[in-house]
Amino acid sequence: RRRLVESGGGSVQAGGSLRLSCTVSGFTLGDSDMGWYRPAQGNGCELVSSISSGGTTFYADSVKGRFTISRDNAKNTLYLQLNALKTEDTAMYYCAKGNPGNWSLKGQGTQVTVSS
Repeated sequence: RRRLVESGGGSVQAGGSLRLSCTVSGFTLGDSDMGWYRPAQGNGCELVSSISSGGTTFYADSVKGRFTISRDNAKNTLYLQLNALKTEDTAMYYCAKGNPGNWSLKGQGTQVTVSS
């Protein structure tokens, strides 16, 4: 059974850091395109970051230089390191498999709350 389980969210003050984890099962992480997204202000979703099976990474302009995506294939875990957090980063963060906007699998989300 294919699953994604996120963890690592929490409440921090602005400027703080968190590391989100997404443990996968039922498929090979290293062979998969993966990403993190969050609800966008107003409507829809914002792709925060992604990593292809070949290791190519993408970051939204809003998080570039502050967030880092990585994966540990041996642990079947995808990570998102969040540094220099801002109040506008407050959101539910979701891990997903596949192509942005057409995800084939999504997790249940982990909440990040940043206070001023």
